[in-house]
Amino acid sequence: MDAALDTSKDSANAASESSRESGRESEFVWRFAGWGVLALTAILYFTRLGARALWSSEFRWAEISREMIRTGNYFWPTINGHLYYDKPLGSYWLVIASTWVTGGLNETASRLPCAIAGLLAVGLLILLARRLYDLRTGVIAGFILATSFSFVFFSRHASADVETITGELAALLLFLKHEDRPVGWWVVWLWIIMAVTSLTKGLLGFVLPIMVMGLYATLSDGWSLFGEKILHGSIAARVRWVIERNRWIFNWRSLIAVPLGLAIYMTPFRISRAIMGSGAGLDMVYRENVVRFFEPFDHRGPIYLYLYVIFALMAPWAILLPAALVQAHHERRIDTGPAKSDRFTLIFFWSTFAFFTLSGSRRSYYILPILPPAAMLIARLLTSSWERFSDWGRKLTMLGYGLFVAVMITGLALLIPPSAVLPGLMAKFPVAPDRLVFAAMWAVVLATIIYTLRNLNLGRIALSMGVAAYAAMVYIYIFAMPAAEAYRGEKPFGYMVRDRIGSHTSELGLFHTVGPLFYIDPPTPLAEFDRSKDLATAVTDGKIEWVIVRRRDFASIGLPTEILAEEASYPWESEYQHRNKVVLVKLGTNASR
Repeated sequence: MDAALDTSKDSANAASESSRESGRESEFVWRFAGWGVLALTAILYFTRLGARALWSSEFRWAEISREMIRTGNYFWPTINGHLYYDKPLGSYWLVIASTWVTGGLNETASRLPCAIAGLLAVGLLILLARRLYDLRTGVIAGFILATSFSFVFFSRHASADVETITGELAALLLFLKHEDRPVGWWVVWLWIIMAVTSLTKGLLGFVLPIMVMGLYATLSDGWSLFGEKILHGSIAARVRWVIERNRWIFNWRSLIAVPLGLAIYMTPFRISRAIMGSGAGLDMVYRENVVRFFEPFDHRGPIYLYLYVIFALMAPWAILLPAALVQAHHERRIDTGPAKSDRFTLIFFWSTFAFFTLSGSRRSYYILPILPPAAMLIARLLTSSWERFSDWGRKLTMLGYGLFVAVMITGLALLIPPSAVLPGLMAKFPVAPDRLVFAAMWAVVLATIIYTLRNLNLGRIALSMGVAAYAAMVYIYIFAMPAAEAYRGEKPFGYMVRDRIGSHTSELGLFHTVGPLFYIDPPTPLAEFDRSKDLATAVTDGKIEWVIVRRRDFASIGLPTEILAEEASYPWESEYQHRNKVVLVKLGTNASR
């Protein structure tokens, strides 16, 4: 009998040891995978980062940084000498700091802070999801975020949006790390992180983390407990309960942390005011963060904007988002899985969605902070098992993957010359660049799809979509977009202007446009004109010899002109696009049209 018991114990111990050994091996594998994800992310975000000329709003970050360096005044953001304080100063300082790495202010320096922030955000999400679930879920969530279309775009784009996401993730990770010890000096670091984050784009660095942390702390044990405590008892008892749930902020250390965080945020504005004698910076903070939310003065997208925009922002992964949301809420209803972790992720997702939807000012990319919780929800879906799926969760997953397969297969149509399938001006589009690269990638993606369809399971779906997502992002951002530079004219036009006028930029004017100011690189602001009368006076007085103007405004100059340089136009562009191009003209009574 004793021998039998000993044998049983030995078997149990052996099984336990085997399980621990298997767990250690799994941990090692996923640690290795995590570093692999970061390596792949770095390749995707940093390769050929400066190959494209600046585009759209990127000029703002580059030009403000250029003028700060020129003037030596790092507390007064200007574009062509005019105050432009729409954003705090932090993101411009990061661009300037990047010049120490790149050797000068250029496209790479302008984008480098966002590329670094994007890589950090992926790493922080891996750690955040690991704390909530496990390392496998964290690695998959990080890869999903890293290969989501818009997150790649803004990680390779001069802006402040990814920096805000990174700061928010850092704050939330610190909060979760000390969830069981809400009263501590870590709160000071929390407010420092939020303050530094807010110095990149605005008060979102405070608002978003505080919103998520406050809601989660209050609702982490479920709606039932929340309803019981809030709907019953005296007012004082209800307030005490809310305070107790949010001890991370309602403790005496916050008396140090909050003023310190606010002081860090306010210091650049105060220095700016002391130097320039103007409080324009804080005025703009109020306008951009408060007035824009409640009484928008621009960017009034429809209230349902984000319901469909997210599918473009998070392509291709968002195709699984409906299934992920349905499944996450299903598991909360049947009370399975890590309840508090799921609640955190759902609160993170829905509070972010509600916040930006309720804002009066809406633009597609404003809701980028929703991508990290969406990535965690999809990772949770892909690391689950079919047995735990609801009927709708299974159907939506299959539908999503079916649509993904259809899109991937039809993607081969990109190899067809546009002239063979597209009508009108679109038929004149050039063929897809690097078609051999595209064909090779498409073949690999097709192979993973066939492999998945032979034995359909969640692991193979994740593999198939992961390979496709990474291949697509590499082709788009490392091959296709740099190749498209051959058909963009802003940068070449700026260099043509510099070659034509040399160092005589003081005699160059701007008429109804700022043109490619960054590439012209004038040592002092250029004269700007809104009225032809003022321009004519400047020409008569001998102050202006050349002017940059859009073709659509060419006729309104009302002076003899000679075109010296023009931004290139292409056969597939419409008349409107052609008329929107800029030209350099010489002005004077003897100039010929």
